[in-house]
Order: sequence, then C-alpha cells, then structure tokens
Amino acid sequence: MDTKIQAPEGGNRQVISVSYHDDLKEVQGDAPLAALLAVPAASSPFDRLEWWQGLVEHCDMFPLIAVIRHGEARAVLPLYRVKRSIEGLANWYNFTLRPIVSAGADGDALLAEMAEDLAGQAPHITLAKLPDENGETTRLAAAFRKAGWLAFRSQCDVNHVLHVNGRSFADYFVTRPGPLRTTLKRKAKKVEVTLETYFNPDSWAAYEAVYAQSWKPEEGSPAFLRQFAQAEGRAGRLRLAIARAGGEPVAAQFWTVEAGTAWIHKLAHTEASKPLSPGTTLSAALFEQVIDRDKVTLIDFGTGDDPYKRDWMEDIRPRYRLEMYRPLWPGNWPAIARAVVRRLVSRPVSG
Repeated sequence: MDTKIQAPEGGNRQVISVSYHDDLKEVQGDAPLAALLAVPAASSPFDRLEWWQGLVEHCDMFPLIAVIRHGEARAVLPLYRVKRSIEGLANWYNFTLRPIVSAGADGDALLAEMAEDLAGQAPHITLAKLPDENGETTRLAAAFRKAGWLAFRSQCDVNHVLHVNGRSFADYFVTRPGPLRTTLKRKAKKVEVTLETYFNPDSWAAYEAVYAQSWKPEEGSPAFLRQFAQAEGRAGRLRLAIARAGGEPVAAQFWTVEAGTAWIHKLAHTEASKPLSPGTTLSAALFEQVIDRDKVTLIDFGTGDDPYKRDWMEDIRPRYRLEMYRPLWPGNWPAIARAVVRRLVSRPVSG
C-alpha cells in the first residue's frame, strides 16, 4: 500500500490522503468506506466490494483500489495494473465503471488529489465504460488534466435504458412496436415461464444449458456469474426466469433489482427454439415483474447496441473511454501522436 498525505488549500488542517490497496480486506476494514460501498448506499452492483472481489477471484484481475480520504469523506476508484499501465477494474460483465464519492464531499478536490498521486504509479491509465449522466467522465477528465495528464475522451459504447415514469406494465407495453406486441400475443402460450427471486441450483443449471445452446459466445467466467447470482439470490435481488417447451428449458434471463433499478445481465434462447420466440415471452414476464411488482423506476439493458434492445428501451446513453498519458514519458509519445491525429480527423469541418 502506497500512501500520500497532502494539506489542502484554504487553511483546513485536515489532510487528504491517497492510498492503494491490493487486499480488499483493507478496504473493508475502513468503516466509512465500507458504508459507502454497501447496499443500499451503492447505486449498482458494480459499485460494491463483492463485485470487485468476484473479479479478483474468478477473472484473474489483480486490484489496485485507489482510496482518497479527507476526514470522514471518501472517494474510491477500482483499478488494476496491466504491465506499466493502469486500467479500471472492470470487464465484460460491467455495465459501468465510475468513481464513488461520499455524499456531501468535495469530489473534485478528492479526484484531483488522486489524479496527481497516480502520476507516481503509472505513465498511462485507461478507464472505460464511464457514464456521464452525473458528470462522472467530465469530472475525471478535468481532474487528470489539472494534474498534468493528457486526457483523451471518446465514446466507446452505448447503454439502452427505460425510464418507467410511473407507468404500469400495460401502459408501457401498449407503446411497444406492433410486431413485438403481435409476437407476444401469438407465441406467449407456446412456452411455460417460471420466475424465481432466489437462487435455485436446478434453475441455474437450466440457464447454463440454454446459454450453451444459444447464439451467444462462450461464457467468459461461469464461476463469477454463478457466485454473483447466488449472492443476489440471498439478498432477494435476483430475478431468474426460465421458459420451457415440452418440459425442456429453451430460454433464460438473469436480471437483478436494486435501488429502484432493474439490471438485465444475461438473456439467451436455444437456436432450435427460435420459432417459438421464447425470449419475447420471458422479457414480457420480467418487465411486468419489475414494473408492476418491484416498482422500479429504471430498467437498464447494459452496454451494446443490439437491435432488439430498441424494441424494449426508449433512451440511449453514451459510455466513454478516457485515455490518460504523462506527456513527458517517452514511451507515451507514439500513442499521444495517434490520439491527437484521431481527434483532428474526427473534428467536424466548419463551412
């Protein structure tokens, strides 16, 4: 663990400290930080210590958790080392990566201290899947630039979401595209649907069997996903739906519900069942569950611009990548030159 202590401006005698942790137990042992990362304080699964632990245990990622302290205030950014560089502690299962800051804290000051201190850790940092709905990307870029980094921002993905806006499922579904509504009306009775809010090993085995027979690529880390599903089941946040035809599982969807948001993590159907449209039937059942019974205000379909998401979602949010370079590090110069050229080429031509 490396630590830096620096007195802030303005005569405040409290200090801001920046430390780095490769042992997540150290993070857990900091009471204000543990409270910041706990449910319901965390606003998503990806902001929790348990999520980071799963990445470490099952996805071969070695953490470098940056923690900034100012009195009882905390800010934290999950990172990991990749050779000489540092990247955000996230992988294909993450919807987002973002800094997490205590309510009421001076987040700009805390992030600026972190950005300055990280200059002693690596000459190059990449952060991806960053949101900007609350200015997260903008604030990070400003903090790194203030600390002397060259920061290049680009859009790396999109996020489809549905704002429920107080509607019932019936009110929402009547606004869906005609072909989708017709498909559900014609095909809904061709499969049997079960929906569970707890972890059932038999149902999880059915999910894995469906996934193996689907169009989806091989699962990146089945052990990670199962561990996450088990934890969400214990907490009552799991929503696992299976569609069966003739008693055999043909489609499966894995959602979680937390802090007023439903997160759509995984969905798949077998290739042979495509004529039955079991995925449409499952989606409708889960949308009805989370809207009418769980009373969520937002449904998040994760990253990716798959066409079928547009049938269910109404809004698209960008996800960003920040590439940060120390300008005096010679090894960075070719990458900086390429980044500058890309920025110049992408600028619109004024007439």
